[in-house]
Amino acid sequence: MTASLPRYLPPMATQTLSAAEQSPAARVGAVLFKNRGWLPVPFLAVPLLAPGHGTPTLWAIAAGLIVVGEWIRLAGVAAAGTVTRRRSRTVQRLVTYGIFAWVRNPLYVGNFLIWMGFIVASGVLWFLPFAIVLFAIEYALIVRYEEGVLESIFGQEYLEYKRRTPRWLPTPPADDLSAEGEHAWAEAWWSERSTFLQYLALALAFVVKGRMAG
Repeated sequence: MTASLPRYLPPMATQTLSAAEQSPAARVGAVLFKNRGWLPVPFLAVPLLAPGHGTPTLWAIAAGLIVVGEWIRLAGVAAAGTVTRRRSRTVQRLVTYGIFAWVRNPLYVGNFLIWMGFIVASGVLWFLPFAIVLFAIEYALIVRYEEGVLESIFGQEYLEYKRRTPRWLPTPPADDLSAEGEHAWAEAWWSERSTFLQYLALALAFVVKGRMAG
């Protein structure tokens, strides 16, 4: 979610829910958002269980996708703070600088590249189009919910940000907004330590799978 750093917000009772947050798509997205810790399961279970073997070329492509995806994630966490990892609607401020000036959902863009990278590494390439469609459906709904929440909280400020910043495809901002604002890089790296361990575990699992298949 596009938010971080503490700032007072009115109690929930005094916040008016936007029409976007009350839409059917946003309501489904709210359920997915609350359970998003389980969303990577099919993206990783199928490549681990289905027949397939990663070649050196596929591993190189996968490494590139994972590195770029994780850099985008780190840039998002560094700008917005580790509050982006929490499951809460208590967003404290709208972050529109750094990577958020390029794209509204950098953490999800990063996740997409990372998950596709592991699928490529597995060699189960037939699953890629299915994974792309599944990701698109799940995260389109989640983002509808998050955008509705941000519209409820920040109103016109968020609508203006939404107007000038793409949802998914990173695009250089028209103004030099990306250089503004603080980035807590050390905190971002530390907060991702468990994620890095997961990458290592997955890579080892794919290596073991490949050797057992060979």
